[in-house]
Amino acid sequence: MAVAFTKEESFETASETLLPDRPISPHPNLVTEAGLKALELQFQEARAAYDAASTVEDVNERRRQAASPLRDLRYLSARLRTAQLTPDPASADVVAFGVTVTFSRDDGRVQTYRIVGEDEADPKAGSISYVSPVARLLMGKAVGDVVEAGGGELEIIAIS
Repeated sequence: MAVAFTKEESFETASETLLPDRPISPHPNLVTEAGLKALELQFQEARAAYDAASTVEDVNERRRQAASPLRDLRYLSARLRTAQLTPDPASADVVAFGVTVTFSRDDGRVQTYRIVGEDEADPKAGSISYVSPVARLLMGKAVGDVVEAGGGELEIIAIS
């Protein structure tokens, strides 16, 4: 069969199948036990999506459907390979990775966050990354300590 009769990939299809890699953080990949399990589950889901896309007959559609799961598989395998399981601290005397900290702001708001790994962080769900600006300010501090943040102050009122 001559090359002239092969199905060519359109420019649009090519751009949809060549997704850039998800950025990998330069920070150590600290994870809680729940964070590690979540990464493993996401990897399994991406693998299942990739396997499902691999069964599509049309080569261009197969590439389009496999692009995102393939990118996620590359990212998640790197994150699983570099994951450093970090146990919860033995005491809650100071703010550390894995603890839940409650602090009050100057404006009267009281906020509570668990300090976790980057992939596990979800501020809306009550967790922040250990490399976030607030977590960095609070690390190593104890109940009653006050830190300056964004022109205001945060006072630690509880650690658990």
